[in-house]
Amino acid sequence: MAYQAEYIWIDGTEPTRKLRSKTRIVADAKEPEIWGFDGSSTNQATGHFSDCVLMPVFSCPDPLRGPRDVLVMCEVLNPDMTPHVTNTRAAAVAVAQHYASFVPMFGIEQEYTFFQDGRPYGWPEVGYPAPQGPYYCGVGGAKLPGRQIVEAHTAACLRAGIAIEGTNAEVMMGQWEFQVGVLDTVAIGDQLWTARWLLERIAEDYGVDVSWDAKPIKGDWNGAGAHTNFSTKQMRAPGGWDAIIAACEALGTRVKEHISNYGVGIEERLTGAHETAHYTKFSYGVSDRGSSIRIPGAVARDKRGYLEDRRPNANIDPYVVARLMVETVCGAASAKAPAATARAKKAAAKKAAAKKAPAARATTRR
Repeated sequence: MAYQAEYIWIDGTEPTRKLRSKTRIVADAKEPEIWGFDGSSTNQATGHFSDCVLMPVFSCPDPLRGPRDVLVMCEVLNPDMTPHVTNTRAAAVAVAQHYASFVPMFGIEQEYTFFQDGRPYGWPEVGYPAPQGPYYCGVGGAKLPGRQIVEAHTAACLRAGIAIEGTNAEVMMGQWEFQVGVLDTVAIGDQLWTARWLLERIAEDYGVDVSWDAKPIKGDWNGAGAHTNFSTKQMRAPGGWDAIIAACEALGTRVKEHISNYGVGIEERLTGAHETAHYTKFSYGVSDRGSSIRIPGAVARDKRGYLEDRRPNANIDPYVVARLMVETVCGAASAKAPAATARAKKAAAKKAAAKKAPAARATTRR
């Protein structure tokens, strides 16, 4: 019996790319195959040469349809099968392979805001709701609009096999968060994009839109981020504290490059207020939500674990963020390794030479 495969891809919308999808009926016992689409309608091609290729790279059960149906996350390729200019996954794959020995792992805390009729979901038609305070991880009454959508999304992710770790209401009314992880450099992007698609699709049924904007409401309201938790094998190992500090120091050497790739509107969100560090400054600290990089208190106690980069926006491309973090942290560690090895070899050679040297003769002055 044939089944439905929902092909999902990332389009070329600027400045922030969006998700697209379409359904293919696949014959029984066949896997989803390469497909295509009109790139001129997604800002990925011109009308006179519009064919783009969809290459399946990740699939999971479709929790919104029948038991045989699937969701298929795809890379976008050119007709000659090379990565399209909007394909950020291919670069993440290359970096993941290059630094595979570090075994990088990620968890991303995806914040977002529900909107309806041009304003955050649940907000009054005129004016503002009560100030921030009771909404974060709150419960009860009309102050937590959207919970039914959140519950439906969580259940859908579980049925799909997405590595969702939890959910919570956020600081601004109408703002929520879900977490995905712990996954490798490429899988974190595959699964987070798929989870985003599920949320937008489920919100459709409630007449609600999902905003990934970094600062959906101007003024004294929290922005929306995608705090990124990152570790390597060396950071997770016993005695990994030095590797964690080295990772923080490495991230401080490429601040502008990271900020420019951490999502549109970052200057409006990283102001130094609302639990953020200013985007022009770099800092790290233990249990400090006002720093660029937070080292959790439990990590400091255990002297091993992970760090949290608090700078990425809700509208990040997770493939880009994961690639950058691996390049920066693992690249710096790799650069130091040959020097350390050379110093160790030199010390060993010196020690060996000392052992071989003849003992000095004892002399007595006369």
